[in-house]
Amino acid sequence: MVGSSAWAQAPLPSQSPLPSESAVREYRAEDGHVSDHQVLPTVSVSAPRLARELYATPAAISTVERESIARGQQRVRLDESLAGVPGVYLQNRDNFAQGQRIAIRGFGSRAAFGVRGITVRVDGIPYTLPDGQAQLDAIDLESAERIEVIRGPAAVAYGNAAGGVIDITTARGDDAEGWYARASGGSDGYRKASLRHGGSVGDWSHHISVSALGVDGYRERSSTEKYLLNANVRRELGSARALTLMLNLLENPRSQDPGALTLAEVSRGRDQAAPNALALDAGQRVDQQLIGLHYEDLAAGPGELHVRGFYSQRDFEQQLPYVGDSRLGYQRDYYGGSVEYRQSFETLPIPLSYVAGIDAARQEDDRFRRQVSAQGAVGETLVTERQTASSLGLFWQGDAELTEQWLLSLGARFDRVALDTDDRLRREGDASGERTFTEWSGSLGLSYRYLPEHQVYFSTGTAFETPTFTEFANPAGAGFNPGIEPQKAWNRELGMRGYLASQALEYDVALFSVEVRDELVPFEQGGRTFYENAGDTSRDGVELALGWQWADAWRWDTALTLARYRFDRFETPAESVDGNRLPGLPERTWNNQLTWQSGERFATVEAQYVGSQVADNANEVGVDSYWLVNLRAGDGWALGGNTSLNVFAGVRNLFDREYYGNLRINANFGRYYEPAPGRTFYAGIETRF
Repeated sequence: MVGSSAWAQAPLPSQSPLPSESAVREYRAEDGHVSDHQVLPTVSVSAPRLARELYATPAAISTVERESIARGQQRVRLDESLAGVPGVYLQNRDNFAQGQRIAIRGFGSRAAFGVRGITVRVDGIPYTLPDGQAQLDAIDLESAERIEVIRGPAAVAYGNAAGGVIDITTARGDDAEGWYARASGGSDGYRKASLRHGGSVGDWSHHISVSALGVDGYRERSSTEKYLLNANVRRELGSARALTLMLNLLENPRSQDPGALTLAEVSRGRDQAAPNALALDAGQRVDQQLIGLHYEDLAAGPGELHVRGFYSQRDFEQQLPYVGDSRLGYQRDYYGGSVEYRQSFETLPIPLSYVAGIDAARQEDDRFRRQVSAQGAVGETLVTERQTASSLGLFWQGDAELTEQWLLSLGARFDRVALDTDDRLRREGDASGERTFTEWSGSLGLSYRYLPEHQVYFSTGTAFETPTFTEFANPAGAGFNPGIEPQKAWNRELGMRGYLASQALEYDVALFSVEVRDELVPFEQGGRTFYENAGDTSRDGVELALGWQWADAWRWDTALTLARYRFDRFETPAESVDGNRLPGLPERTWNNQLTWQSGERFATVEAQYVGSQVADNANEVGVDSYWLVNLRAGDGWALGGNTSLNVFAGVRNLFDREYYGNLRINANFGRYYEPAPGRTFYAGIETRF
C-alpha cells in the first residue's frame, strides 16, 4: 500500500468479490469525487496461467484486493477475505489444529483437515502437494496484496485438482514502501502483532512481513501460538529480466484440538472439549521453512519465459482426540519447479496467444504412528514408513481472438502422479506399495464480449483428483487401500459479467453443472477417518455477485450461491444413499456487506446466511440454517510526512447466535459438532512511518 495512510484507497470499490478495478471510475485527486468522465480500466487475471483481460476470460473468476483483505480485519484466516466470493464455503475457523476447510462448488468438503480438490498457490509457488493435499497455515495475510479464485476445474493449468484455484500474491517492495506496525487484541485471548517493511533502491527491492499470533480460544483446549515470516527480494537484471527470492518461515509450537462433541455434550456446555481431547492432550505442532526462486524474462525471443523453483521442509507432530493409533507425525521434504513460456502473435490474421510449460514436484515424508492409551501414555510404534509422491505435468493453453468480440480458448494437460510407500517397520509383513496414475485433462471456452463492459461465456473441462496418502489408508490393515481410485469430474458453466456505468453496478452470474465419477467420501472407523469411492455425484447451481456504489460514500456487495449437491449413485453393503445430499455442505449461502466510507473513516456491516446441512451420507443428522451479523469500523489520520495512524474495531456474531463452526462428516459415536464462539470483539491500531 502506498499513500498517506496504511489504508489509502479511493471510495470505490471496497468489498466486491469481482475484480475491484472493474468498477473504478475516475476521481479528482483533490477531493476524491467521481468525475463526469467514466472509464473502464483494463483488468487482468493471471490465475488461469494465461493472463487475459477479465472480459475476455471464459471462466468464473473472482478477485479480492488489498482493501478487502486488510481493512478492519484480523488478517488471521482466509474466510475473512473470501466470505464474499460466491461458490466458496469455509469451515473450521476456530480449530487451528485441524485448519480451515475450503470448498469450491462442493469440492474440498470431504477433507477432515487441510485442503483437498483445490490448488493453492502463493506467489507462483504451489502449496498443494503432489498427492493433492494443501495446508493454509503458512499463508501470511499481512502481506497479501491480491487473491484470485477460479471457481471451476483447473486441472488443465495445474493438474491434480477439480474444484478450482486460490492464487495469492503478496506485496513487493514497490507495493508497500516504508514501515508498518500493527497490534490487535480481543475476546478469547486473541492477540496479534505484526511488522512489515518494504522499499526499493536502484535495481533492488524487498518486502518483509513478520507476525506473532496467540489465541486462548472459546472452547477448552483450543489455544494456539503461531509465528510467521514472509519475505521477498527482487533484483532487476535489465532487458526485462528479473530474479526474485522468496522466503516463508512458519513456527507453530502449539495448536490444541478440542475435538468434536455429541449433542448431549453440546447441551451441557458448548465451550467444553471432548473427553478424549482433554485426556490425550490433543493438538499439533508444526515447523516449516520454504525458499523459492522466480526468474522472468519478458523479452525471451518473441515471448515471455518464467522459471520457478522451490524447496520446503516441514516437521509435524499431532495427537488426535481418540484412543488407539492416534499419535502421528512426519518430516517432509517438498521440492519442485516449473517452466512456462508465453507468446502472442497473429496468423491468418487472427491474434493468437498461448502458454506452454512443465510442472514437476516431489514430496518425501518420513512418517510414524504410535499407540496411545486411554490415560494418554504413548506406547509402541505401529507405523514407520517413507511415503514418496512425485508429479509431472505437461500443459498447453491457447487463445484465438476470432474477432474483436469473440475469443476461443483451448487447453490440454497430461499428468503423471506416482505414490509409493516403503514400510520400514514390517510388524505384520511388508505393507509397502505403490500406485501410479496417468491422466489427460482438457478444456474449451468461448467468450463473447457483446459490449465493451459486458461479456457472456461458456466453458467446459475435465479434471481429476487422486487420493492423498491419508485417503489411501487401508481400513482393513496396513498399506494402500486396494479398493480406492481417483475421482474424475466433467464441468460445464455458462456465465455473464459486466459493469453498468450509469448505475455504478457490477455483476457476475455463473450457472454450473459438474458430474463426478468415483467421488471420494470419508467415513470413520474406530475414531479414525478413512475414505471410499462413492459412485457418481452431481453439483449444479447458480452463483451471483453484485457490487453497487449507490452513493459516493455507500456501497453494497452481495454474493449468493444456490446449489444442489447430490449422490446420484452410491451403494454400500449396508445402505443405499442414491439421491441424498452430500454431507458437510450448505446448498444455499448468501453474504451481504454494506459499507460506508469517507476518507479513512469507514464502517461495514456484514450479514451472512448459511443454509441447512447434513453431517452423514444417510442424511439422518441435520443442522439448521443460521444468520450471522458482523460489524467492523475504523478511522485514520495523516500525522505528517509519511506517518499515519489507523484504529479499527470489530464485532463478530453480533447477535450471539449459536451455531457450529465445523461438522465432522460421518463421525463415530455422534461426535459431529464443533460449536463456534458467541459474540466476540477485537480492536487494534496500525501505524505507518
